[in-house]
Amino acid sequence: MQNTDTLTVLHTSTHRLATPGIGSIAWYQIQGVAKEGCKVVATCTSFGKRPRCSLLNWATLEILGLPIPKKVTGVDWACRIHDWRVARFLERLEGQIDIVHCWPNGALETLRTARKLGIKSVLERPNAHTAYAYEVVAKEHRRLGVTMPKNYSHTYNRQRLEREEEEYALADGLLVPSDFVMGTFLERGFDRGRLVRHQYGYDPTRFSVAAQDFKERSQRPFTVAFVGRGEPRKGLHYALQAWMESGLSRQGHFLICGDIVPSYREILGKWLSHQSIETLGFVSDLPAVLRKCDVLILPSLEEGSALVTYEARACGCVLVVSDRSGAHCEHLKNSLIHSAGDVQTLREHLLLLKQDRNLLSQLRESSITSVKNLTWSDAGKVLAKIYRQSVAQQ
Repeated sequence: MQNTDTLTVLHTSTHRLATPGIGSIAWYQIQGVAKEGCKVVATCTSFGKRPRCSLLNWATLEILGLPIPKKVTGVDWACRIHDWRVARFLERLEGQIDIVHCWPNGALETLRTARKLGIKSVLERPNAHTAYAYEVVAKEHRRLGVTMPKNYSHTYNRQRLEREEEEYALADGLLVPSDFVMGTFLERGFDRGRLVRHQYGYDPTRFSVAAQDFKERSQRPFTVAFVGRGEPRKGLHYALQAWMESGLSRQGHFLICGDIVPSYREILGKWLSHQSIETLGFVSDLPAVLRKCDVLILPSLEEGSALVTYEARACGCVLVVSDRSGAHCEHLKNSLIHSAGDVQTLREHLLLLKQDRNLLSQLRESSITSVKNLTWSDAGKVLAKIYRQSVAQQ
């Protein structure tokens, strides 16, 4: 058995590291496990920022420090080139790596090599089982009459699905960030023992709340924020329908942070023009926006574990989310949770928080207290423990 106190981890991501979204998850994971004593070899297609805590940083699709645009190679080919190069790199590091942490659609050859060399592996699952995601998203697009954008990540792709399912089979463990994601794998017959629950987090140096924020909130109209890409998968149409039907549009404020897919915007047009709704587009200072809001609304139909749900809680927003948002929260303890697509319940939850300010305050206080254990440092502790347990099982 290897010494599990000090492990060397090869972390391989098909995304640009330290950029918004998935790239930031990988960045914080590397930082977190390094703080817990793990040595990290960080590989990715390109770096937005290079982690100083790692033993080695290596980009597979950079020239003179500049990223090769994926539109040049195509996303799938970029992932395959990255995967092939990392696999060959892993062979050269034989005997030096204890565990490999991979990301999907760019890990098949790396996982095969790890298995050949007797190295443990874990595969990140930032979203639901891909087959589930394809089915649910396609169904909602058909229902709305919205055409899926070209090269959309959730458009059915048989080759990609088959490749990812091969990755599922090869990995020793699948890292699932929420009970919802776990459920989509259990429904397809996966052994619970291979599904390893972990978590994401938030950066408390960026996302926090002060007493002054509460005072200013009490002086503003009831304010709700939706944060994310405007697409059917995120359920913005359900949020806007509930908002209008609740009557809160006569006195409240609804903020939309994120770009909206053009074909989807046409469907939302009847709501977006209302005076209570403001579209902000991409927001560079998200904490400042969240501190002005009472509620984060996220009625997702498919989500892994939305980072904004951690960040909004840290800024004092009460979560009003679907049971498919992957949010780490409890109904009526620190949030309100509805079944995905249930507009009536979503409407009732919004009204409840507007009309019962005591409940709003109680949920907010409980949320702020419990989210202190959901930072990226906490996520790093969980992940480092998973690495050590995985290696100890050899």
